[in-house]
Amino acid sequence: MGELIPLLKTETYIKKSQMCLKRIREADLVIMDDLMAMDQHEANLLFHLINHLYEKTSIILTSNKDPEEWGRLLGDQGIAMAILDWFLHRSEVIQFQGESHRLKYRETLFDSKTVQN
Repeated sequence: MGELIPLLKTETYIKKSQMCLKRIREADLVIMDDLMAMDQHEANLLFHLINHLYEKTSIILTSNKDPEEWGRLLGDQGIAMAILDWFLHRSEVIQFQGESHRLKYRETLFDSKTVQN
């Protein structure tokens, strides 16, 4: 997501962004990792991309936020509900509970002594 939003914002005037988004729009599978906070304009751009991909492309979206929080995350409750409607139609939702999988394997990093200790 951190790379997708800048591509969407610059598509109208940067050729590289246009080419990258063309590949995304023609892909069989698009993976959007870690839905993040964005302003209403960015959410609108994402909305239009998902609208284009809907029923043409398989999409995997990861988020550490519950769907109830998406309105605040995307800066627009209406856009969030439309995106969720598309994602939940003919989809499989997988929820993970517990600690971060990324940090689980890095516990030794936080247990080690630092120069200040």
